[in-house]
Amino acid sequence: MSQASAALPPKADAAAWLAVAAGTIGALMATLDTSIVNASLPTIQGEIGASGGEGTWISTAYLVAEIVMIPMAGWFERIFGLRSFLLIVASLFTVFSMMCGVAHDLPQMIIGRIGQGFTGGAMIPMALTIVGTRLPPREQPVGIALFGMTAVLGPVLGPVIGGWLTENVSWHYAFFLNLPIGVALCALLLLFLPRQRPRLDMFLEADWLGIAGLTLGLGGLTVVLEEGQRERWFESAMIIQLSLVSLFGFGLLIAGQIFAKRPVIQLRILFERSFGSVFLMSLMVGAALYGILYIIPQFLAAVPGYNAEQAGDVTMISGVPTIIMLAFFPILVRVVDLRLAIAGGLLLYALSCFLDASLTADSAGPQFFWPQVLRGFAQFFSMLFLNQAATSSVAQELAEDASGLFNAARNLGGSFGLAAVATLQDQRTTFHAERLAEMISTNSVRGQAALRQLGAPALDAQIHGQATVMAFADLYWVFGVALLAMIPLVLMLKPLPKDAALAMA
Repeated sequence: MSQASAALPPKADAAAWLAVAAGTIGALMATLDTSIVNASLPTIQGEIGASGGEGTWISTAYLVAEIVMIPMAGWFERIFGLRSFLLIVASLFTVFSMMCGVAHDLPQMIIGRIGQGFTGGAMIPMALTIVGTRLPPREQPVGIALFGMTAVLGPVLGPVIGGWLTENVSWHYAFFLNLPIGVALCALLLLFLPRQRPRLDMFLEADWLGIAGLTLGLGGLTVVLEEGQRERWFESAMIIQLSLVSLFGFGLLIAGQIFAKRPVIQLRILFERSFGSVFLMSLMVGAALYGILYIIPQFLAAVPGYNAEQAGDVTMISGVPTIIMLAFFPILVRVVDLRLAIAGGLLLYALSCFLDASLTADSAGPQFFWPQVLRGFAQFFSMLFLNQAATSSVAQELAEDASGLFNAARNLGGSFGLAAVATLQDQRTTFHAERLAEMISTNSVRGQAALRQLGAPALDAQIHGQATVMAFADLYWVFGVALLAMIPLVLMLKPLPKDAALAMA
């Protein structure tokens, strides 16, 4: 239990819960904006004069900035104080959102998205800092459950809201939506968080090697993963240069660990058995979460021809079981061994992938229903209990570092997952198309009959359609097997003591 928690009254008052609500709103706003433009990208690209390749930077810019900021948020909070820091980032997030909403060209949009990513990345871990400092230990599970809702629902609801606004109003409102929310958030922070004195002298003692290393290392790696397939990986001079920048950045980060009086983040905890296992599992869960959220709309658009709004309705199914289970988290975290919960969550996640691997060219939204329901339960057990394991596996004074690394791992895992999807989808579609074409030889009676009946263009389209479905099945198999491979890592975790404080990851 932290000193802040120990000094709190046994029951939180209304002001404390309103402060928690402010943190939850900020985290939800930030996670929503990670994916809210995904369904609107083609429309946005057309209006600001960006090509398809250039338009991907609208998403990439946000993700890169967010990943860089998340592990550094705790350091900024120590310098400015919680209320001042959150007021700064909430205000700037709203300003950058308006910049995106009125953008007329790609550079203006990218600057706005980078600003959104930096400020939004700070609001995600700070939401749980509020829970840890404003709620007594007995009521913290409720606050953590609220945060869990933002972590799961933000990426799910983003494309749904963005797609609906684009189809029915305008893509600009995907950004303008943040104005009233941002104003309300700042009001709540001003009223219900206590003011703390800033410690600006900490800037002089900062681990500038580590800060530069985090920025260059994580930023460069994320761009490489996001853009690698489009740039044909190491055939591209840009990818080679960014890979070298990333390696140089991680070198600076390691140097900061050696020479800084207080490193910006303690990387040594990655080599502790329990936390190292949590970090790897978080990478994989992040890869599955973001990778599958990308695959489902792609399949529904390519095979049954769903629009963005219809595909969003299917992806949203997985959020329903998660919301239902959040109400039981405060009880379950006390009575269920977190190792069993995490293993069960990973197993359910893998099973949901194997069910989707049986999809055919005739599959549509209804065939996704039960796998999505299963995935909703999987997300609850894997993400929330991993959240608990992250900081309970390290000493209390390292909990803030564990929180930053854990949250960064989930987002970085998402980049790995999306890179794997982009690469494998191209390769496996080409592979299956070639194998299917080989089966229709000139000596094949059925092949010649199909060619006469359909014609060469229609037959080629049918082959490509079948190859596409088979490639999607392969992707689900890869995610399923990778998730199963993570389950033995739960043996590295320690059981949570019955009187342990709830994790603030």
